[in-house]
Amino acid sequence: MTMSLEYPMPRSCPFGPPPQYAQVRQEAPISRVTLRDGTRAWLITGHALAREFLSSDRISSDRLNPGFPQLVPGVASVPLKGTLVAMDPPEHSRHRRMITNEFTVKKVRRMRPEIQRIADRAIDELLAGPRPADLVEALSLPVPSLVICELLGVPYADRGLFQGRTKVILSRHSTVEQRRDAAIWLRRYVGELVAGKESAPGEDLLSRLIGKYRDIDAYDRETLTGIGLLLLVGGHETTANMISLSVVSLLEDPGLRAGLPERAPQLVEELLRFHSIVDNATSRVVVEDFALGGVTFRAGDGVIVAAAAASHDPEVFARPDRIDVERGGRHHLAFGFGIHQCLGQNLARLELEIVLNTLFARIPDLALAEPVERLPFKTDALVYGMHRLPVTWP
Repeated sequence: MTMSLEYPMPRSCPFGPPPQYAQVRQEAPISRVTLRDGTRAWLITGHALAREFLSSDRISSDRLNPGFPQLVPGVASVPLKGTLVAMDPPEHSRHRRMITNEFTVKKVRRMRPEIQRIADRAIDELLAGPRPADLVEALSLPVPSLVICELLGVPYADRGLFQGRTKVILSRHSTVEQRRDAAIWLRRYVGELVAGKESAPGEDLLSRLIGKYRDIDAYDRETLTGIGLLLLVGGHETTANMISLSVVSLLEDPGLRAGLPERAPQLVEELLRFHSIVDNATSRVVVEDFALGGVTFRAGDGVIVAAAAASHDPEVFARPDRIDVERGGRHHLAFGFGIHQCLGQNLARLELEIVLNTLFARIPDLALAEPVERLPFKTDALVYGMHRLPVTWP
């Protein structure tokens, strides 16, 4: 590769991935990059190579493993016990088995009436409020936040506390100390919730997990706290950003709404591929030498799989920079790939489907209150999205 590559790479179009990805993928789909802390890592941008790499048993997700690409300064100071995305087999396999059946398609479908009720109420309040309105605060954030709070048994009244600290953790502008303090506060908060459910269990997921672990004599409060924290943060932040970006996409291209509600599942899948908001959660470190794509990875090498680049690979997705509802692109990497593929993906899909269907059915004349080029996109965050989305209607 002739050009000097620094990572992360900025997005220039508010919707698509960094434009450099296309050139990197064409010239060398496995390339060397320099991270902000000066360390070097591999970057994988090709779809087939990404899936093959993430299927390997010679890589680790442990953030404390020497060589893991530190995209977030100070991660070593954040308590990680119970964080599934930072575990390796067999520990990861054991804990994931305890949770997987809570997020099956069948179980998630049972939540449809409740998610519909939550979406309807949020839109009721939106319509009753002033115009223009910020859709992030009125709809995108409240719906997944309330859904995950009800699922886990977290008081929704505390949403401002955990939402604010989640923003600190995910912001690239946060200092090591700010990020650590926010993570410690969140962990303490979830830990206190878990402790309360030990003696007074409810009908929520955390209570069920306490029972499951106790049934096999494997209950550990700190581990369940980490699991609960990951579900709480991941369960509202990513979906909220996808709702906002999806709404802007449908407002900018009204033709995409033609298939609603019948084609909503296909549209949601394509929006997930197109936006690929979590671009580097698939980072890994090599623990045993192996070769792939003409490159030999050595133990201790950090590797970043750029999910957005892989999901825009023209070898797999024709005209990848176009939202094509007929594409059938469920093999994208928006939810990762392999043993760490997102647990809550079925829930995220359903929430997106319900929100988009309901919003445009009830407010068909919804419009942006500001030009797209003036909208504040989250170029400063680890999860891409929007800080604010001003909308209006007749």
